[in-house]
Amino acid sequence: MPESGALLAIDYGTRTAGLAIGHRLTGSARPLAPIRYRRPEALLTELAAVIKQWKPERIVVGLPLGSDGDETPMSREIRRFAATLADIAPNRAIEFHDERMSSEHAARDFAERRGQGRARRRDAERMDSLAAAVILESWMSEHGCI
Repeated sequence: MPESGALLAIDYGTRTAGLAIGHRLTGSARPLAPIRYRRPEALLTELAAVIKQWKPERIVVGLPLGSDGDETPMSREIRRFAATLADIAPNRAIEFHDERMSSEHAARDFAERRGQGRARRRDAERMDSLAAAVILESWMSEHGCI
């Protein structure tokens, strides 16, 4: 598959998955609507539609490691999720990116924008997708895309 330059980031949670789309040429990411789900199958169905729409060449999944960099129960769950993700996203690279600070960074950004009048309380429901954008921009920075 030729590289499109589009990248999809997922901030996986047990009931909500934040999503962001970015592009290698711009080095920036923007949040998409998060996916709220009750069953993992529902998440995979929704993700398949997102992948079909955006056609990302690569999927970056946030990996919450412990403060010492070790695996956590959640990081092991995310690795299992990524294995099933490979079934609905064939021929797409799936990579992990350390997300230890992404949620805090997204919350600070949101609080700053809210203080400046550029965000509303209802925008808080997109916090997981804001974290996905932080994960993707961090990944792009690490890989020389920015």
